[in-house]
Amino acid sequence: MVKFVDLFCGGGFGGRGAVTAGAEPILAVDAWDLAAETYKSNFPKAEVLCSPIEDLDPKQLAKRHKPDVLLTSPECTSHSIARGAKQGSEKSRETAIGIIPWIEAMNPRWLIVENVNRMKKWGRHNELISSIESYGYTVNDLLLNSADFGTPQARKRMFLICDRKGTVITKEDLTALHQRKKKTARDIIDWSGSYKSTLLYKEGRAQSTIDRAERAIKELGRKKDFIIVYYGSDYAGGWQSLDNPLRTITTLDRFGLVTWKGNVPYLRMLQPPELMKAMGAGSKHKLPHGNRRNKVKLCGNGVCSPVMEIIFKKISRTHAEEIELAS
Repeated sequence: MVKFVDLFCGGGFGGRGAVTAGAEPILAVDAWDLAAETYKSNFPKAEVLCSPIEDLDPKQLAKRHKPDVLLTSPECTSHSIARGAKQGSEKSRETAIGIIPWIEAMNPRWLIVENVNRMKKWGRHNELISSIESYGYTVNDLLLNSADFGTPQARKRMFLICDRKGTVITKEDLTALHQRKKKTARDIIDWSGSYKSTLLYKEGRAQSTIDRAERAIKELGRKKDFIIVYYGSDYAGGWQSLDNPLRTITTLDRFGLVTWKGNVPYLRMLQPPELMKAMGAGSKHKLPHGNRRNKVKLCGNGVCSPVMEIIFKKISRTHAEEIELAS
């Protein structure tokens, strides 16, 4: 069985994908207590530490943890376009460089680095790649969209999949292992009526919200359900069809569902269990800890499980093929 250490583990969505592929988490680290608690509740056999990685001694941890894979998702907020015009934090960006001592101490066969694609614009990105290569890794730099792996969310992320034995991996290699049908935003919605909606046209409703809804109604016609998108790159007029994958989940409430009772439109926000479905975590994954806002944030900070599942399937198959050739 492939064993992995999960740095910046979040609520364990990436870890869930790895476990679904047959891997075992042996150590996880996150600086946010609610993330660490969520991870522990989902993977109780793993050692889970709540700490910034720079405050830990990877050489000491390596004495009891020998991973095949070092899985890392450094903080991405200062790289992401979703942060708007706020000045980026170099300390936040440098969490990526912080993985280097862990590579040296734990000496994993495989290294995975997940982040937003805009990380490539960071001035130290090439330094990170060169540092990884200096430890003997072949770096496969891939841009993967979770929707291409049967996730009901269009989430594009950079994945550096690095192997000390020189394995070359392409996007096509990974999509060839994917057998799921395409999923859409409609697939994540709880249609039971458990969540209360309110009148779209009600006193106090922001005019910008009304404008988004009316653009959708003009395009779709009345009595057609749709999703309002509250912020981000508004190339779709502030709304999206339920027949496409959900646009990227962020750390703040972003999506409202418009439904109809007769000819009257109603609106509610998407709820954490629906966002979890959009992350592809599956029914086995326990809901994130904390209040509703924190649950949304943990989803927005996560890695879509189906993408990581396919990456770990590729790693496991490569490992199995090498054993077969050696025997």
